[in-house]
Amino acid sequence: MTALRFAAIGINHDHIYGQVNVMLRAGAELVAFYAAEDDLAATFSQRFPQAERVGDRRRILEDRSIGLVLSAAVSSERAGIAIDAMHHGKDVMLDKPGMTTLDQLAEVRRVQAETGRIVSILYSEHFETASTVKAGELVQAGAIGQVIHTTGLGPHRLRKPTRPDWFFDRKRYGGILADIASHQCEQFLFFTGSLEAEVLSATVANRANPETPGLQDYGDIHLRTPQATGYIRVDWFTPDGLPTWGDGRLFIVGTEGTIELRKYLDVAGRPGGDHLFLVDRKGTQHIDCSGVELPYGRQLAADIRDRTETAMSQEHCFKAMELALKAQLQAEATAPGNAQR
Repeated sequence: MTALRFAAIGINHDHIYGQVNVMLRAGAELVAFYAAEDDLAATFSQRFPQAERVGDRRRILEDRSIGLVLSAAVSSERAGIAIDAMHHGKDVMLDKPGMTTLDQLAEVRRVQAETGRIVSILYSEHFETASTVKAGELVQAGAIGQVIHTTGLGPHRLRKPTRPDWFFDRKRYGGILADIASHQCEQFLFFTGSLEAEVLSATVANRANPETPGLQDYGDIHLRTPQATGYIRVDWFTPDGLPTWGDGRLFIVGTEGTIELRKYLDVAGRPGGDHLFLVDRKGTQHIDCSGVELPYGRQLAADIRDRTETAMSQEHCFKAMELALKAQLQAEATAPGNAQR
């Protein structure tokens, strides 16, 4: 069977490296990339010398042998790239946020329905995090009964001197809830098994970075489905003393037990990441998830071949962004003056 050929258009966020590696592990072939920035292109070419750098992205779009286009362009540009790719008969994998406005989301949804192409967003804190994958297996097996609440925490390290200008421009990065919290919105939908979710409340703020007023460094969301509620907190306040970029955590409450994930480290405890703690009627246990398979890339490649939705359903992909974008707008409508739009 011929390997899936794929290419990248827009490599402005380092998440593109994770996106590419997901598909390489699935046996796909990276053949080309487009980047306007010479410095970013040089680094990408060094990492993936097999990929030809093209000077015009139309060469990728018009190459019928390429079935999948990846993008981690500036956040506000990703929807347009996806639309162009779909119009050229290609499936798409975007970095999050896949869209920065509800109008972009509506247009991507329209074109996806019209063309029948796949639009997938690599929510890496789920699909590239083994403990989250394992937690999904446990929940689906009934280990903690019916899920009634999730709490998702997504702190990040700012590393301000290393960030490009667009990172601090609200219109270009989309706001902290559309950006970071789309991860937690997706996990809330996944673990509650629902697409009927609404935003009860949301806040954003710039608490400690007045010199970059376009940056929102804190945000939270309160969500609800008919059977469950959820709380999300995201921020740019990871202390320099933490040995990783953020202490990402997820708490899942079920009717018969609880799960806690320490995704990236166990503070002052066990080494490594992907720690899962399960509490049920039998007792407590720690599960090391570092050896759990990450099936997303393999499933997406199969979906492209078979026109199925096993990696994630199309509506689930879009609904997570819808929640994050609605929360972003709701938070900004009531934000104090230090949360710039």
